Amino acid sequence: MVIDAYSGIGTIGLSFAKSVKAVYGVEVIEAAVRDAEKNAALNGITNAHYVADSAENAMANWSKQGIQPSVILVDPPRKGLTESFIKASVAMQPDKITYVSCNPATMARDIKLYEELGYKLTKVQPVDLFPMTHHCEVVSLLERAVE
Repeated sequence: MVIDAYSGIGTIGLSFAKSVKAVYGVEVIEAAVRDAEKNAALNGITNAHYVADSAENAMANWSKQGIQPSVILVDPPRKGLTESFIKASVAMQPDKITYVSCNPATMARDIKLYEELGYKLTKVQPVDLFPMTHHCEVVSLLERAVE
């Protein structure tokens, strides 16, 4: 199972939905959630489930429902993740957390907290989607530290 936090219209989560048991996406913008549901239907994907809510609330609700993801994917806004979201995601004990960011500074801040909570940064890949500008996307992989 995969949680796609800050899922937008579902692009990332839907791209691998056919390879996993289920994708649970959360987005605060209701129109984006409707678009994610339409995109799933247009692509014949039946194992993707979306909710319009804050990522923190959705994580708490899914945890109460017994949903245990092996991967959590986050693609937050420039301000990065909240401490409460990071703690909620760690409480679900996924094996991996993939963090996509348009702001390397807030991503670094968030990764520091993930590391303090038992995750290890294992890969980082910058992606220059905006050539000739200072903007750069960064994709990182955190894995639960083996004890």
